[in-house]
Amino acid sequence: MNENYSTRFEKQLNQFSENQWLESIDNLLGEIHEVDRNATQIWFRFYPLSLYRYLQRTEDLEATLHGFAMQGDYELKTQIDSSHKFLWGHRFWADVKHAIIERANSFEATEMNLEDEIRMIAKSVANGVKQDISLLNGITAVGLMTLVQTGFEAFKTTAGDTAKASGLLAKSPEKVLENRAADKKQGILGFLKTVDKEFQVTWDETDSKAKFDIIYDEEIASGAARDQSQNWLDKDERCLEGVIPVECRSAACGTCWVGVIGGAEKLTDVQRLERKQMSVFGYKQGDEAKPIMRLACQAQAEGSVSIVIPPWNGVFGKKIYGVEKVELEPATSSAKKLRETIDEALTVKE
Repeated sequence: MNENYSTRFEKQLNQFSENQWLESIDNLLGEIHEVDRNATQIWFRFYPLSLYRYLQRTEDLEATLHGFAMQGDYELKTQIDSSHKFLWGHRFWADVKHAIIERANSFEATEMNLEDEIRMIAKSVANGVKQDISLLNGITAVGLMTLVQTGFEAFKTTAGDTAKASGLLAKSPEKVLENRAADKKQGILGFLKTVDKEFQVTWDETDSKAKFDIIYDEEIASGAARDQSQNWLDKDERCLEGVIPVECRSAACGTCWVGVIGGAEKLTDVQRLERKQMSVFGYKQGDEAKPIMRLACQAQAEGSVSIVIPPWNGVFGKKIYGVEKVELEPATSSAKKLRETIDEALTVKE
């Protein structure tokens, strides 16, 4: 009987398109605590449902992945308990996961309202952990989408482990927001226009040391490249210059996309090139002048920001969303090779 309930629950979740999910998240934004408001939206763009479904139905997965120039760990099924660790609400993951499984095993309805489903499960967890529901809505939505992309059986079998709250995310939501809004002190000469003002980019809020300096009007990718405190390539084969993967500096490769958890308003406005290329890559940026999804090689800092680096990158906008590619001359030989691979493979018939 439980299997029938969970199957029905999974089928109901699967009836919604990516646009319907994103619309529901937009409708719920006012009910998601500010500490996780950007992070929740970023997570849904890190793991787009349309891409997942396209890869599920392709006849030649290897050729498709080659065509999309996919690099890194793009599969959510390998990160069920960890993909959302940049959310403050990650600390409640075990409770959320348990609540979702219980709901699935008792689901009898024949129809589902996605927003109400998120609210109901989040409320049950909030009551149990004695927290405001706004702190649970984001991680609950993430949990339900995780189930959609991994399947109920895989979803329920993981341990539900959560990383111990650390770094900035160990603090209260209010302290986290206060820290994100702050800028690095400039010293007594900081008011002079001739002085290169220095700011900081935090790239992992769970690690108090995960920061690099950046000067006024410098691109984020450039600031990351100057930080040679570690052998970044040993940690991620995509990281040729710094902690942020990058193949070029001309928006031609798409490897340096990042989500801006805090301080989006302290980055320069999106220019035409970045806007077009983000569509080509498939990274839904939105229409705002200062959105939360950026290319690190294009976004310039006018203050301190907090970002999260996706575990993968690719170029799938043309196939998945039907956008037109933009002709560019890559800035490096490695980027040129990547672009040739993309152009060749995007013409491959599925």
